[in-house]
Amino acid sequence: MPDFARFTLKNGLKVLMYMDDTTPLISLNILYKVGSKYESEKMTGFAHLFEHLMFGGSIHIPDYDTPLEMAGGENNAFTNQDFTDYYLTIPAANIETALWLESDRMLSLAFTPKSLEVQKKVVIEEFKERYLNKPYGDLYHLLYDLAYKVHPYKWPTIGKDVSHIEKATLDDVKHFFYKHYAPNNAIMTVAGNLDYGNMKKLVEKWFSDIPRRNLDAHIIPEEPVQKEERRKVVKRDVPYSKLMIAYHMPGRSEKSFFIYDLISDILANGKSARFFKRLVKKGDIFLKADAYVTGNIDNGLFVIDTMIKDGVNPEDAEKAIYKELNEIIEGNFDENEMQRMKNKYEASHQFGLYELSSKSLYFSYYELLGDASLMDNDPEYYAVVTKNEVVKTAKSLFDSSNRNVLWYLKA
Repeated sequence: MPDFARFTLKNGLKVLMYMDDTTPLISLNILYKVGSKYESEKMTGFAHLFEHLMFGGSIHIPDYDTPLEMAGGENNAFTNQDFTDYYLTIPAANIETALWLESDRMLSLAFTPKSLEVQKKVVIEEFKERYLNKPYGDLYHLLYDLAYKVHPYKWPTIGKDVSHIEKATLDDVKHFFYKHYAPNNAIMTVAGNLDYGNMKKLVEKWFSDIPRRNLDAHIIPEEPVQKEERRKVVKRDVPYSKLMIAYHMPGRSEKSFFIYDLISDILANGKSARFFKRLVKKGDIFLKADAYVTGNIDNGLFVIDTMIKDGVNPEDAEKAIYKELNEIIEGNFDENEMQRMKNKYEASHQFGLYELSSKSLYFSYYELLGDASLMDNDPEYYAVVTKNEVVKTAKSLFDSSNRNVLWYLKA
């Protein structure tokens, strides 16, 4: 585990600092604990909307990008169902420019009607282009709504319905900002060529005066245990039919998560994995067969994502998938398969720590999970998974009562 320093300002802002003197840069990452699961089902898409609004001007700085670019910096952001993340990289000598920009938009956005309308149009066009007018665009809307009945993972990050963003008012977005965008709802990591003592003083200078806020007391409902199979059939104007199967599984914070992750890798991590070798390369049913875990913080999904060749009966495709799942349930795989995937996981984890911006995100994310110092534990959790644990977990995971099947058929 790399050495790092941690402190919390009086307003609740958690700050992590990691020194790396091999680079002339500093990466600044601010993670806000607000993803789409914190939205009301009647007002969805707001977390993603704010990813755009945060670049539309803050209370004292009308233009975020220009001063950052003039200081040699670059930035980006992303939103998922659990959190929203803003990150930038800048030469170490210009770090105060970054702190100035980020502290001002944490304090308050400009909240002008013009900025709201501009960003609403951007998000609405994105929704229409990627989710309404694109082949397979509504696939995850359908799958999530099938699998979840209570938990707000039942809609994607973009939102449940485009009308929710179309109807958003200035008062709506102000309320959302002040209930979620707050120092006491954020984790900031500063990584790179820095001095701990000086950096702490700079963070205090720029962020300590931002007031704490009364956060939205949003209670996330727990998804009930699924007790029977669910199925849905739709027809769309698409090139090929798809078969999607989703099973409920534990969230990212559970150690057992890594057993499920390993199962997905045995099935579908690369061309040496089972789905490609047995279903795609040698078979006559699938154009594509993949398996992955969603990795949500709360209980997520184990997803099987396939594309079916023309003329294939979806029932035959399902049977072929279940045959492969039963191979795992019956333990018909060897230690070499497991070890190959464990080696891949460790390499991927270490590579993720190589880039400075990725490293700063890792610190913020693992602090969100509970403790940034646990960052290096994941490869160990993954490495010690046994064959017996895989078999036992597969039996429970792939039970038909835990199954959600979506036939997304070519019209």
